[in-house]
Amino acid sequence: MSKPVSPVTANSTQPTIGAWRAYRRLLGYVLQHGVVFSVSIVGFVLFALTQPAFASLMEYMVDSVESSDSEARILIPAAVLAIFMVRGIGFFLGNYGITYVARRVIHQLRLAIFDRLLVLPARFYHRNASATLLSKLTFNVEQVTGAATDALKIFVREGLTIVGLLAYIVYLNWQLSLVFLTVGPFIGWVVNKASKRFRNISTNLQDSMGQVTASASEAIKGYEVVRVFGAQDQERKGFSAASNNNRQQAMKLALAESISTPLVQMIVAVAMASLIYLALHPSIINTMSAGQFIAFVTASGMLTKPLRSMTEINSILQQGIAASQSIFTLLDEAPETDQGTQSMGRTKGLITFENVDFSYDDQPLLTNINLVIQPGQVVALVGRSGSGKSTLVNLLLRFYEPKTGRILLDKDDIQDLTRVDLRRQVALVNQQVVLFNGTIAQNIAYGAMHDASDALIIAAAKAARVTEFTDRMSLGLDTMVGESGVLLSGGQRQRIAIARALLKDAPVLVLDEATSALDTESERHIQAALDEVMVGRTTLVIAHRLSTIEQADIILVMDQGHLVEQGSHQKLIDQQGLYAHLHQLQFQSVKGA
Repeated sequence: MSKPVSPVTANSTQPTIGAWRAYRRLLGYVLQHGVVFSVSIVGFVLFALTQPAFASLMEYMVDSVESSDSEARILIPAAVLAIFMVRGIGFFLGNYGITYVARRVIHQLRLAIFDRLLVLPARFYHRNASATLLSKLTFNVEQVTGAATDALKIFVREGLTIVGLLAYIVYLNWQLSLVFLTVGPFIGWVVNKASKRFRNISTNLQDSMGQVTASASEAIKGYEVVRVFGAQDQERKGFSAASNNNRQQAMKLALAESISTPLVQMIVAVAMASLIYLALHPSIINTMSAGQFIAFVTASGMLTKPLRSMTEINSILQQGIAASQSIFTLLDEAPETDQGTQSMGRTKGLITFENVDFSYDDQPLLTNINLVIQPGQVVALVGRSGSGKSTLVNLLLRFYEPKTGRILLDKDDIQDLTRVDLRRQVALVNQQVVLFNGTIAQNIAYGAMHDASDALIIAAAKAARVTEFTDRMSLGLDTMVGESGVLLSGGQRQRIAIARALLKDAPVLVLDEATSALDTESERHIQAALDEVMVGRTTLVIAHRLSTIEQADIILVMDQGHLVEQGSHQKLIDQQGLYAHLHQLQFQSVKGA
């Protein structure tokens, strides 16, 4: 079923949420796993404590050598083993725990995104490329891992290490430790400037990844058209441009990292050099024992690695924040509104349009539609492309809401019915058949019909002439159809879609050129099956080949969003209006062929 014509934009209209608001919201997912997260924090605390413990051991070792302490020969090796045992346990608890939380958060976000995609309105899908949405579900979610856990892991582990080492340094000589406090503002300034740059580039990097996915997806899905029309070079150039843009954004990110990290390290190096210079001054060194001096220098040297790691997490953090903004913007998209509260049993099939107007992006698509379709009638919708035929059906299924007027099913306004209950009344066969990667039987018994009995599935397959080709397959109805039914012919796919509609056994049937992909003989068989299943059902047929709907009870002729003619085939031919003109054009085309 075609969508309303409108300018398509790449991005959602939903405003992007703030960076830190997105990060706080992301941490909310992390804190849902508070027990495991707390265990990992304990692990990192143990890991961090081993650093000052090792520096303290250096003090004891030097002092023991000076005092010829005989017990040191046993205590020092034992302390080394104990320190590294605690370090190993801490690393395991911290690393495994935080990774567990990370994967759970990613799983939750993927489920949340997928659940949201299942309920977003049709308008959203018309504004966003499917490849971009898939990129959010895969690439962007993985990027979140960095901010949610990787950056948090480094921040906690290295941050606690820095705190532990600084505390030990202050304990040894608080005057010298003040040197490190002087470099804090400089490091903060560099990190702040780099953060904005990282976040902007990360957003562009994620967008460019969506372009890569979109370019590849189009070329893969349309491989037949690409080859037949010799568009390999065109597609190759398009993909190359998208991939190169992605590469350029990645290199900009690498450049920002490569500048900010050495700059921070240089600031730390200046602080270290100043510290050692002052520590070696006679007035300072005379106040410390040899062991304390060695321990002080060792602890100061140990600070460089965690400080370097802390500066490197900024890039990871900003990538994750940019990904979080993208994801939460999607999650905040409003789902299909469903103010309907009423349910109904099996409808009789009386459909009424009362003064219905509909616009899409301020472009009028339907104007003042008044129509009554009696139960059991076969009603054909004909007209030029873009005349509003599919839009009329979209409104009936509540994929869109009318701007003014109302639509009644029996005597109930469909706005008062729940969407689920309304759509349960309708079976749909699209012109572009949608099949899912599974067996033929699974595609027939799809969705709410998944628990249908084998007997019902076989009956529907026979009625739609599916068994005519499955009987020649070794696995029969258990044959896999492949992605989008690629392993089947167009006619076979359409028969499966018809079988699916037959199995649903809904009182209202919508056929969007349901026999368009069939050869003449198959079309005759399917048309006979459809004529049989139409009995007792209200049927709307969107038709392009007028020869297929000549026996319809009513033919509705649409033109530029208006209902311009209605009546039987013969009545409309006699009127010599638009329908007669379209029929004559098709008749001449067939005769000429």
